[in-house]
Amino acid sequence: MTERDERIARLLEAALAARAKAYAPYSRFLVGAALLATNGLIFTGCNVENASYGLTSCAERNAVFGAVAAGCRDFTHLIITTDLSGPTPPCGACRQVLNEFAPALWIGLASPRGLLENHTLSDLLPKAFGPWNLRK
Repeated sequence: MTERDERIARLLEAALAARAKAYAPYSRFLVGAALLATNGLIFTGCNVENASYGLTSCAERNAVFGAVAAGCRDFTHLIITTDLSGPTPPCGACRQVLNEFAPALWIGLASPRGLLENHTLSDLLPKAFGPWNLRK
């Protein structure tokens, strides 16, 4: 197994463990995410629903926010997993938050059986708006 394969396997395992902790009593749609920082640390997140639906927070954003709270702002890989048989990409809000920190991010979409699709964030969010648009 290559170093890259080992890294992906670790991320998938972490994403699956995070998904098991999701709080989704309304949709029953459990999502887990594992985000790899450039320093090698893995940050996980799960979706957390709320009876006031607009206050629900996605797994991907929870992983990013936890990483930033720990002092990490540079990321290379993200795996997202659900219990669906097909790949589930991040929502638009998550794509925008990910773009703030890692426009070249590699994203793996997975099911409980393993990795299904590979993407880059720029594939999923072409012509993204980012910090560079605010500079004069």
